[in-house]
Amino acid sequence: MSLQDRAKAMAKNIEGKIQETVGDLTGDNKQKAEGKAKQMEAKVMNTVEDVKDRAKKLID
Repeated sequence: MSLQDRAKAMAKNIEGKIQETVGDLTGDNKQKAEGKAKQMEAKVMNTVEDVKDRAKKLID
C-alpha cells in the first residue's frame, strides 16, 4: 500500500464532501453531484489500495 495513494484518496474525499456541501447550501445540483462523484472516486481509490494490500500479503 502506498501511503501517498491513501493520502490522495483522503484528500479527494474531503474535497468531494466540501463541494457537495457547497452545492447543497447554494442549491447547485451540479456542484453537489460533482462532490458526490469525487467521494465515490476516493472510495474506489481506497478499494484498489485494499486489494493491493491483500495481494501483497498473499504473495509474502
